[in-house]
Amino acid sequence: MSDTDPLVIFTPSGKRGRVPAGTSVLQAARNLGVDVDSVCGGHGICSKCMVRPAFGTHPKHGITAAEDALSPANAVERAYREKRPVKPGYRMSCQTQVLGDMVIDVPAESQVHKQVVRKAATDRVIEMDPATRAVYVEIAPADMHTPSGDWERVTAALSESWGLGDVAVSVAMLAEVQAALIAGGNAVTLALNTARAGRPRVVGVWPGFAEPALYGLAIDLGSTTIAAHLTDLSTGAVKASGGVMNPQIRFGEDLMSRVSYAMMTPGGAAEMTAAVREAIGTLATELAQEAGVGIEAIFEAVFVMNPVMHHLLLGLDPVPLGQAPFALATGAALDLSAREIGLSFAAEAQLYVLPLIAGHVGADAAAVALSEAPQEQEDLTLIVDVGTNAEILLGNRERVLACSSPTGPAFEGAQISSGQRAANGAIERVEIDPVTKEPRFRVIGIAQWSDEPAFARKSTRTGVTGICGSGIIEAVAEMRIAGIMDANGLIGSPEAVGSPRCRKVGRTYEYVLHDASATGGPVISITQADVRAIQLAKSALYAGARLLMDEFGVDRVERVVLAGAFGAHISPKHAMVLGMIPDCPLEKVTSAGNAAGTGAQIALLNLGARRRIEALVHEITKVETAIEPRFQEHFVAANAIPHATDPFSGLRALVPLPEPSFNAGPDSGRATRRARRRR
Repeated sequence: MSDTDPLVIFTPSGKRGRVPAGTSVLQAARNLGVDVDSVCGGHGICSKCMVRPAFGTHPKHGITAAEDALSPANAVERAYREKRPVKPGYRMSCQTQVLGDMVIDVPAESQVHKQVVRKAATDRVIEMDPATRAVYVEIAPADMHTPSGDWERVTAALSESWGLGDVAVSVAMLAEVQAALIAGGNAVTLALNTARAGRPRVVGVWPGFAEPALYGLAIDLGSTTIAAHLTDLSTGAVKASGGVMNPQIRFGEDLMSRVSYAMMTPGGAAEMTAAVREAIGTLATELAQEAGVGIEAIFEAVFVMNPVMHHLLLGLDPVPLGQAPFALATGAALDLSAREIGLSFAAEAQLYVLPLIAGHVGADAAAVALSEAPQEQEDLTLIVDVGTNAEILLGNRERVLACSSPTGPAFEGAQISSGQRAANGAIERVEIDPVTKEPRFRVIGIAQWSDEPAFARKSTRTGVTGICGSGIIEAVAEMRIAGIMDANGLIGSPEAVGSPRCRKVGRTYEYVLHDASATGGPVISITQADVRAIQLAKSALYAGARLLMDEFGVDRVERVVLAGAFGAHISPKHAMVLGMIPDCPLEKVTSAGNAAGTGAQIALLNLGARRRIEALVHEITKVETAIEPRFQEHFVAANAIPHATDPFSGLRALVPLPEPSFNAGPDSGRATRRARRRR
């Protein structure tokens, strides 16, 4: 990099560096390791990458940032500003080029790591049979008359005392065994891992008798978040849990955007691999510190993830997963050392990766099957792991089917005008009075509803900053229940609805949830485009479920389980009003929390569970939504709220749904078609 290239300084991180003139601000941030959110992968669609240039003289940094240090707004940015309000002085980092020395502030709402990750270990009774355990042996002293090496005497003792035969040991660990035998007076404690085809492997050693702390990590590597649970392998107790945003988000929120980045960017896949491995290492270190142990106490880790995350973690090419026949490099369960993928735990720490079901249905779905065991249920059970790419299982004792459905990021607050991920200040619950059409809501970080006296005072701390996934689902569903929106998803005019909260925007209407513009705050509304985004996402989810029901030969399911960190926060009633899930008695709709994380926990603590899931994935029938012609038919019918043809009689008996019809004119159809083309 030349000293004449522009110097870019990002605040508040303070990271700086030179980039070639013409580099986009977003790419400059990536080059310098600055996390700027990017939902659409730099296509100028989402506006989540907004930054605030700081023009003028900056003595602290020794530069003067001139107005022409950034490129003027291009056609993409101008078009976006015509449709949506943009804060004064803000620019789209993906569309703005660096032309000279510049100081650029990344506001809190554009920072990836400000998000709240809500994944926790689920209490579950698990039969303890860990792959890693400690054994103590005493060996015969060396005898020059019957020559035998230290290791040979150890293996003889292991066979006699523990019935263990062929035990593997690395040269590095052999040196530690030798030293431990001397220090321990011919007695030694070994940590053995038996995951690799039943052949024990020495992964730790201590002189004499010891009760070492053996810890393992259960890791759910999602496309949006990474959750991990640090677990005592002796007791099964979870000592620390935590999560971070997946740093690959800055390369694109959805999986296909990341596949595209790997395809179009030289070294792009390696860049994403390095980012996620670093994040996992950092998270592991933080959890070990929280538990009061060293990182070297982690002797094992179990991973569950979707196929694209699987390939990127392991350094495999994800590009074949982007087009038919969606070929996996491997779908088999893997046993490998942590060192092989650059993770620094204990020196000989071992990793287990659950098997994948198919090219679009991964180890996370296998972990859900391990946790929820649909193959053991009498009731026909639909399990939906809600996320950017939803995994869906349907089954009972008879058989189990699986598919994935491309719901996109709308359920997580992306592609929504006031959307954001779950963080303090985000609206997460919504109720609308069906008579007055007045809303009330709750935000993350405040226990009170917005119409309660303490809310105004407490909201000065968090603010009301936007609306997250669970909030947008409830808002749209409540608008349908209150008659603000019709079954086609059209928002009515203020005259038709009887509320001034319905305001005209161009040729359509929006419903205002919260208006703080009088005090310089945000206006949070549900626009017609927001409703369309939710319709597209929920239609994809429902269409996937209907495909499985068709394959099973049924019109109804007996039980629905909402899984995933986001699924745990979805209201069953509102999900059904939207038509996200098939009609089912509401008391039969339950949340499994982070079922994939629970499955990882089970595999970490029970060696037999690994063998069971390895067998089960071969018995699960995969239905490929990408090439199934009925998917489009189901998708179109599911655009209505709750559905165009399915009666949802059970829901309607409990939740009256008014049937207004708001004719938005010929442009409403064009809006729908445009949304479908974008998808």
